Formats: sequence, C-alpha cells, structure tokens
Amino acid sequence: MKKQKEKREVLDKHETPRHRVHLPGFISDKEVGLGDVIKHATYAVGIKPCGGCARRAAALNRWMAFSGKR
Repeated sequence: MKKQKEKREVLDKHETPRHRVHLPGFISDKEVGLGDVIKHATYAVGIKPCGGCARRAAALNRWMAFSGKR
C-alpha cells in the first residue's frame, strides 16, 4: 500500500501538461474534461458507471480538456 502511494506521488510530480482543445460555439465557456464527456455520453445511452469508471474519468480529465473560449 505504501509503495502505491509513493508511486502516485511520483507520477503527480512528473505529470504531463494537460492538452486543451478549443471549440468556440460548440461548448460553454467553462472547461470540460474528456472523462466527463465520456461519462455523460455513456450515461445517456444507459451504461451504468462502475468503480473503475471514476478513476478512468479522472485520468482522462487530467489528460485532455475542452473549452469554449481561448
């Protein structure tokens, strides 16, 4: 357990910068992560989230975000 925590801390320190995609007119002014987009889309088609879904959504949110303004 301790090794996993140390590994996570190392990953957080060396985290790559988030990719930002600007979609003016398509999305509101606030930023929306890729994980949140996928989570809302799967919920809309009737797929219920599991425990791993939250972790994947958080990881995808750290990786890419969409915004409406520059």
